[in-house]
Amino acid sequence: MTAIDQYLATNAQRFEDDLCELLRIASISADPAYRDQMHRAADWVARRLGSLGLSVEKVETSGHPIVFAESPRQPGKPTALVYGHYDVQPVVPLDLWVSPPFEPTRRDGNLYARGATDDKGQVLTHVFGAEAWLKAEGKLPVNLKFVIEGEEEVGSSGLEQFLADHADRLACDCVVISDGSQFGPGRPAITYGLRGIACFELLLTGAAHDLHSGTFGGSVTNPLNTLARMLAALVDDRGRICVPGFYDDVVPLSRREREQLAALPFDEKNYFAQVGVTGAVGEEGYTTLERRWARPTCDLNGIWGGYQGTGAKTVLPAQAGAKFSFRLVPDQRPENVGKALEAMLRRMCPPGITMKLVSQHGSPAVLVPLDSPYVQAAARAVEHAFGRAPVFTREGGSIPIVLAFHERLNADALLIGWGQDDDNTHSPNEKFSLADFHRGIRASANLWEELSRIPAKR
Repeated sequence: MTAIDQYLATNAQRFEDDLCELLRIASISADPAYRDQMHRAADWVARRLGSLGLSVEKVETSGHPIVFAESPRQPGKPTALVYGHYDVQPVVPLDLWVSPPFEPTRRDGNLYARGATDDKGQVLTHVFGAEAWLKAEGKLPVNLKFVIEGEEEVGSSGLEQFLADHADRLACDCVVISDGSQFGPGRPAITYGLRGIACFELLLTGAAHDLHSGTFGGSVTNPLNTLARMLAALVDDRGRICVPGFYDDVVPLSRREREQLAALPFDEKNYFAQVGVTGAVGEEGYTTLERRWARPTCDLNGIWGGYQGTGAKTVLPAQAGAKFSFRLVPDQRPENVGKALEAMLRRMCPPGITMKLVSQHGSPAVLVPLDSPYVQAAARAVEHAFGRAPVFTREGGSIPIVLAFHERLNADALLIGWGQDDDNTHSPNEKFSLADFHRGIRASANLWEELSRIPAKR
């Protein structure tokens, strides 16, 4: 057993105790009533990093603090930046929690508490992985920087400004992020792609007020009828998005990627059962995993207009609206999608209707090359810790800060989550497997050694 392994084994219980200490802090970023708890959590993280001999700064923002730390500079060594967050989601509904959300409780090999997997438990694996090197070997094999924020659950506005103002301080060769899940129990994964997003709200206005459908129907344009036609025109019967030019910039899935996704042990029937459906439709020519992770989509998120009460009320509504979003893939840009969408809808807008399209927010997709030396280093580290090679997956969701890191720092992102899909992230009874917690610490310690073998960019 190496000195690193011995240190991890000796301190395993303390690592759990330290995690429980952080989990007891109710750092809910969305609720101003918890502002003091947010500072408590930031101070806890800062003290922990400072105890390792790292230089630490608690950076005040317009919202909640950022904790920035870095190890003493070693010229010629590559630099890894660890990103994570200490803020958590609200805990309502409380009555669905089996144990109190801020009183960590061990059950069936799991640790239950708000923030256990999202993201306190996962980010601490990298803190403890660094600690093992510093305490057992006296120094790290790489340069390490930590950026632990308190606004991930509310938009990361403070971090985006910090990144814009201090990109030189955050300069690194790769960014390490553990804030996600494995492919399944005992199946570690490395996520190499994230879809982007473009969100819109469409508002159609007709008459000055609701009208009697008998008296005015057929002579005045109905905003709800118009809305239904517009929304139906967005996607055809084959699941293809009909916005002109939408697919012009789409990077097709490579043969290698399709083969890797097809080789994953994915049970489609079980997947449908988990979400409570008997089947699904989507873009023709693509599998469920391909459509879920690596193809663009259009989804209606909400529709409103007209009478919604009990019984009938025969009116032509004065207004109708909808919220919808597109998930994007490389190399699509939200602004290009927005321009083409607005032109299409305006061509469809009939006389008697005033149309307003609001672009709410957007972010391009991120794709890390599978042959990246950082991805390969992470794969070796994960295999050493988990006892099997990780699979490579994409993620259908969007994490805008990952793109910001990529564009501003010119650094590949390593998305290596230790959680599971059933960890109840953002829900009551959030949990984190203690076995995966310790495997994550071991993988992190191995990662620093693997990365040290890659020549530094700077």
